[in-house]
Amino acid sequence: MSRPVVPYEQSQTDKKQQVARMFDKIAGTYDFLNHFLSLGIDILWRKRTIRALKPYKPKEILDVATGTGDLAIEMNRLQPDRIIGMDIANQMLDKGREKLHKKGLTPTITFEYGDSENLAYETDQFDAVTVAFGVRNFEHLDAGLAEMQRVLKPGGVAAILEFSRPRVFPLKQLYQAYFQNVLPLLGRLFSSDPAAYRYLPDSVMAFPDGEAFLAHLTKNGFTKTQWYPLTFGIASLYLAEKP
Repeated sequence: MSRPVVPYEQSQTDKKQQVARMFDKIAGTYDFLNHFLSLGIDILWRKRTIRALKPYKPKEILDVATGTGDLAIEMNRLQPDRIIGMDIANQMLDKGREKLHKKGLTPTITFEYGDSENLAYETDQFDAVTVAFGVRNFEHLDAGLAEMQRVLKPGGVAAILEFSRPRVFPLKQLYQAYFQNVLPLLGRLFSSDPAAYRYLPDSVMAFPDGEAFLAHLTKNGFTKTQWYPLTFGIASLYLAEKP
């Protein structure tokens, strides 16, 4: 079996450790670069995710791979009782806590260190489980999805926002050129860890998006799987329920 795409190819540590190290290193510039490199469109994608969750009226929400908490904070608009944002990168969580304090959201949202493949929560605990741009960073994709399904209540929903690959000419070619040439250059200019912005396009290209990802959801016990390409397929929103 080939080695998974990792941030630091010369490192002997596993993908999980490398991803945590990478995000800890770029935590200070992560939000700026996210919005800058996506031209702010990532904000619209998160709002689309919130609209998709609204009919479910979730009261208990888990945001896996929360990073600095952008999606968790946006989900406060759903007026849940509680949101837990979980991540393996402590520096990212610290940035998220700073944002919570500034926005006065600490009573509703908490951030916790945790492993997406071994969630420290009860079975059937949450009404919704979300991930924004994090599932491609799982070391073992199916293990992470199975854990998400486990902690969902029956009838609960998983909402997964992730980069995908446009299929149509000329957007496909333009996207590949930007991701493989322009984005790593900007990463070298603005980021403290240029490897992060080489890893990003590599991990997107290796990720089983679209119908292939729906198959992974079904394999791990989800039903009513849906796939919504966003902005000509640059990103995708996936919805799935626990029966």
